Amino acid sequence: MKYILIVLACVALAACGAETATTAANAALIKKQELDQGKKTMEQVKQNIGQSMEQMQQSAQRAGEATEK
Repeated sequence: MKYILIVLACVALAACGAETATTAANAALIKKQELDQGKKTMEQVKQNIGQSMEQMQQSAQRAGEATEK
């Protein structure tokens, strides 16, 4: 009887550990996905800024050409 209780206690404790490990792994996966999405967003913002800078330079060049005429 004592052995059965000891085995059941060990199984119960092992199950708790497995659940904790699974929860931690899921949390890590979610954080990784958030980081990846953040990197994508940052890259898109950089591209948008680059495009805006190019447009501003082109507008400034056109304005300069128009005043020279």
